[in-house]
Amino acid sequence: MNHKFKTGLELAKNFFVTGALVETNSKVEFEICRYLPKHENAVVVEVGMGHGNITQEILNTISPTSKLYAFEVNQDFCEHVRQTINDKRLTIINDGAENLVKHITGDIEGIISSLPFSFISKEKREMILRDSHESLVNEAYFSQVLLTKFKSKEFQKVFTDCQILTLKGFPTYYIYHCGKKV
Repeated sequence: MNHKFKTGLELAKNFFVTGALVETNSKVEFEICRYLPKHENAVVVEVGMGHGNITQEILNTISPTSKLYAFEVNQDFCEHVRQTINDKRLTIINDGAENLVKHITGDIEGIISSLPFSFISKEKREMILRDSHESLVNEAYFSQVLLTKFKSKEFQKVFTDCQILTLKGFPTYYIYHCGKKV
């Protein structure tokens, strides 16, 4: 079966978990990784790994000595990425973003998220954003891709520096780059 078709079926079956019907395109993948650290030994987190197309771009962006922890609640998606991406820098965690601090105790230098915030309760969203902010080192970014223009005030309550970029097309993507400034 065609990879894109199979992926589309999986995303549709899991729409309320993924919030997507198609994989992100290369323009989105490149843009969401804009603020990732390029220096050696950085720790980066991805929440909402899905089928791993953004995961691969993160790995293409970070240094050979850096580490990526990728969170995904769907076990099938975790297995898919384990089979398709063979990179010693990648650690896949089959758990939700709300448990980030249970798995990672050190400083994080970048967080990439494709969580479907529209389908997550307000309490859980606030916890994920707060824990992400607290886990990030100063001057690091939390970058989020969404298919809808989300309430930016929720990001601005936690992060002092928030930019929203619109990537027009079908579908239109909104990328939020939220910097931690202390």
